[in-house]
Amino acid sequence: MKKSFLFSLLLFIACTSFANVRLPKIFGDNMVLQRNIPIPIWGWANAGEKITVTFEEQTKTVKAGKDGKWMIKLDPESAGGPFQLIVSGKNVVAFVNVLVGEVWVCSGQSNMEMPIQGWGKVHNYQQEIANAEYPQIRHIKIPNTVSPTPKDDIDKGEWQICSSQTAGDFTAAGYFFARELYNQLHVPIGLINTSWGGTMVETWISRNAFEQDEYFKKMIAEMSTLNLDELAKKKKEKMMNTITSLQGGLEKNENTELWKTNDYDDSKWPHMKLPGLWEEQGMGLEDLDGVVWFRKTIIIDDVNAGGKTATIDLSKIDDSDDTYVNGVKIGEMKNKYSDLRHYTIPKGVLKTGKNVIAIRVEDTGGGGGVYGDAGDMKLTIENKEITVAGNWSFKIESVFASAMGGGPNSNPTLLFNAMINPLIPYGIKGAIWYQGEANAGRAYEYRRSFPLMINDWRSRWSEGNFPFYFVQLASFNAGDGNSERGSTWAELREAQTMTLSLPNTGMAVTTDIGESNDIHPKNKQDVGKRLAAIALANLYAHTMEYSGPMYQSMKVDGNKIVLGFSHTGSGLMIKDKYGYLRGFEIAGADHHFHYAKAYVDGDKVVVYQDEVNNPAAVRYAWADDALEANLFNKNGFPASSFRTDDWKGVTADAKYKLGE
Repeated sequence: MKKSFLFSLLLFIACTSFANVRLPKIFGDNMVLQRNIPIPIWGWANAGEKITVTFEEQTKTVKAGKDGKWMIKLDPESAGGPFQLIVSGKNVVAFVNVLVGEVWVCSGQSNMEMPIQGWGKVHNYQQEIANAEYPQIRHIKIPNTVSPTPKDDIDKGEWQICSSQTAGDFTAAGYFFARELYNQLHVPIGLINTSWGGTMVETWISRNAFEQDEYFKKMIAEMSTLNLDELAKKKKEKMMNTITSLQGGLEKNENTELWKTNDYDDSKWPHMKLPGLWEEQGMGLEDLDGVVWFRKTIIIDDVNAGGKTATIDLSKIDDSDDTYVNGVKIGEMKNKYSDLRHYTIPKGVLKTGKNVIAIRVEDTGGGGGVYGDAGDMKLTIENKEITVAGNWSFKIESVFASAMGGGPNSNPTLLFNAMINPLIPYGIKGAIWYQGEANAGRAYEYRRSFPLMINDWRSRWSEGNFPFYFVQLASFNAGDGNSERGSTWAELREAQTMTLSLPNTGMAVTTDIGESNDIHPKNKQDVGKRLAAIALANLYAHTMEYSGPMYQSMKVDGNKIVLGFSHTGSGLMIKDKYGYLRGFEIAGADHHFHYAKAYVDGDKVVVYQDEVNNPAAVRYAWADDALEANLFNKNGFPASSFRTDDWKGVTADAKYKLGE
């Protein structure tokens, strides 16, 4: 009898465990539900099980389908809370401290993922965190995950209440956007942070969207059902082939401690030009995360050797370094990729003749290596400066397992499957997006892929053309691109601008707040404010300008070109100490651009150059690093980069290829 009772009890426990009502992990305590629309609540239970959902003064019921899935749409609710959401079937699931307000998806690559503190450290981050007491702002970070097929749930998730204890981990751009909205609207704001650094747009698009697109359907047809193990295997083979071609493979038994010493023979090591991230060197190291050594030999004469005070500057190193001179460790920084390296060389370390600088660099993800301004790479002996920029010998010591696996860019759809599909159809107001750096090399194609993604998300959420606001690429000297050499970043900004042809979109221009030597600008406050201005003007009925001047028309007038703009706001202005417009170029039919003179004439800008008698085209802020551009409206918004010509760009023929 005892055995029979025990068996029955175990059977009951097993059955009730299987029968438990379950909701996706996007639902949780402290969450924010979208106001003023039907609120989707969904999950899983036993087939045919009766599910009851209670929220505020509403109670609704539904039966789970044959597949165990169920969904209820609550009636629209006004902003408020806190409330309880109770879901009951054979068991009861209750969520507490639930608010109703405005819910925004925050997505993209590292400039959206960048936290307020952590590796991000936005301007004034310590005070920002100390002041981040906004209990009605909530944030959930979707785990970075890939999947070969669409998932119906995330692995984990936790809604956090904004406070000085939690805000440091929030998406910085998203937080400042939310803070501005909250201060103006005084309603709860929920942020769903689904972002991953270094990711390309193709990984955020569904397979179905590619299949229905005339341009991409051939590409996606060639991609069979993905096998992540196979992807990882191919990626590992590709990486090892690259390393073998560069250095004959990874050293298994060599004592790498010798690589820092003065008399080690590095004559067979390959060379790399520094500063410059190894992903940008065209050597096939785009996916390398691991440990790489750099060595450079310099010759010092008797006058500067010996007991003199010396320092060395090595610009910036992503992520961590141990730096040696003649085998002596002179400094290190761990996980401070944006800090300038400045180390003191103890007296007696430098010697007459040959001296070796060795840097052990450890990179855990994203960009890797020594980067920044060449002027910040120098050896200083008293008042004498010796540049150490240029060619360095290098050798890969090890590759991390993460670089050998199938990453988010291994193939398209991987992040849509794992980090977007599980969120649908959670009620949202709209999305903000900061991405494009990873697609700059295929900027022309981005004209198609980026709108495709937006339409894909809108179609799947079934909320119509919900607001989709994005950040135009900031200034950054990615490859010293300009009008003469071609600029991939300018062409990507152009593709972003063209995406404004989609309804209910908006673009925050940030060329003025970028940083020449840092792909992750620290001023995320203005990023958030500019995104919020678009929302306030277009969604929340605030009468205000929300954009900088946008190129609209051109007219040739003798040797001058007269430009017309929309979004002139309260008038055009020059915003800096120089007092004259900068960033304009002009060209004749020969396509050769000259730095141009320009001036504001009412709501127009007149551009000319004495050497160009028959002008044909004007470009503005057409460079990777466009910090000098200074045309604004008096409302404080910068003009977007533009060109009046349609001459073929440097990315016109670049195409996305599977597995690259």
